[in-house]
Amino acid sequence: MLGLWQQDIEWLEAISQDEDARALFLRMAALSQAGRLEPFLTELRRDEELDDQTKGTVAELAQDEAFLMAVADYLRTTDHLH
Repeated sequence: MLGLWQQDIEWLEAISQDEDARALFLRMAALSQAGRLEPFLTELRRDEELDDQTKGTVAELAQDEAFLMAVADYLRTTDHLH
């Protein structure tokens, strides 16, 4: 169990250290919370610069509200600590 927890923290920390990823996850969390995620998903599907696997992964993560709120909470908390 500790191994899974450590992997989650490492993954969250990796997001917090990458400005682009950080901005993306905070944006998705805000859109999800506001009930405005569908336009984002539409734009994601239209993006010709991203491959289908990346689009699928981002879309899957964007639709997991509990995950997005956990990431946003972690990012806000660690922003105060850094």
